[in-house]
Amino acid sequence: MDLKNITVLGSGIMGHGIAQVSATAGYNVVLRDIEQGFLDKAMEKIKWSLDKLVSKGKISQEEANSIYSRITPIVNLAESVKNAQLVIEVVPEIMELKKKVYAELDSVANKDTFFASNTSTLPITEIANTTTRPKKFIGIHFFNPPQLMKLVEVIPGEKTAQETIDLTLEYVKSIKKESVLCRRDVPGFIINRLFIPMVHEACYLMDRTGATLTEIDSAVKFKLGFPMGIFELADFTGMDVIHKATVEMYLRDKKVILPHPRIEKMFDEKKLGQKSGEGFYKYSDEKYERISLSEELSNKCNPIQLVANILNNAAWLVTNKASDIEEIEKAAQLGLGLKKPLFETAKEIGVKNIVNELKHLAAKHGQFYEPDPLLVSIQ
Repeated sequence: MDLKNITVLGSGIMGHGIAQVSATAGYNVVLRDIEQGFLDKAMEKIKWSLDKLVSKGKISQEEANSIYSRITPIVNLAESVKNAQLVIEVVPEIMELKKKVYAELDSVANKDTFFASNTSTLPITEIANTTTRPKKFIGIHFFNPPQLMKLVEVIPGEKTAQETIDLTLEYVKSIKKESVLCRRDVPGFIINRLFIPMVHEACYLMDRTGATLTEIDSAVKFKLGFPMGIFELADFTGMDVIHKATVEMYLRDKKVILPHPRIEKMFDEKKLGQKSGEGFYKYSDEKYERISLSEELSNKCNPIQLVANILNNAAWLVTNKASDIEEIEKAAQLGLGLKKPLFETAKEIGVKNIVNELKHLAAKHGQFYEPDPLLVSIQ
């Protein structure tokens, strides 16, 4: 199929970002939201973003004007999708809201139109089954902000047709992004299955060893090759996002995550991270702020418990045929900014040591920590 016309439902940070990258790649884009005011704000932000690219010499003014003109803001849902070949839905991560949107969308969209839901944790199969076209339904998880982040997770549901997968992968390539295919609709997909449980595990590490926030974060940055500490990354992501993902993932698979009460407590107290001025750390203003971490501090913390957690989830993805080591490494590099491959870190520490750590944790804290068969087989 010659894909030309895309409709993006929802004009928030992710929605207008996806609209911009799609228009930049030459697609005709309709941006739809429930109020004209939302759309006006989104179009202003797109213009600001394009102006910035012009001022940096990345694109010409003529190109910026051309990209901007390819995005049409429309409030009426039926009108917004009448020519759409692909609809990318970017409404908030609330299952009931998504289902409500799809009930309406399904009734007004052309029967040949493909649907893609931008979700980081909600099950694709469940949403797809609320429509009359589960074969033409797929998950597409962009990372924030879509203009800058290279990675896009593509997640087929149980009934998604190969044609839908091919179309989506081709679209991702055309907007100059890198895709990873999560072959099964599993809780957390690839990135959140690695990242979200690790935030909770870092809280347990602090409880169990007495290590400080900055000692743990320094170890994560300097010993594990993360671009920043795990608590720093959590504050940057937002406790609202982490709590929501935790609830959704735990609801569907108790094996994926061992929720630490601190996360819910921080969420309830509105300590959301950088966006609220306080999370694990306190922030002085809204500017992007870095925590002072060092190699010296990293030597005070042994992060094997965190490595064991992330490796066990990576191994689970392989064992359950949701992904393979190569794709997981690509996802971790592009989505988490890892400077060193996960399984390389595992080899340095020793897979046998990691398996022993998991067995020790399982004996002390329950079967959540039982090592995945893959790790046991390669130790």
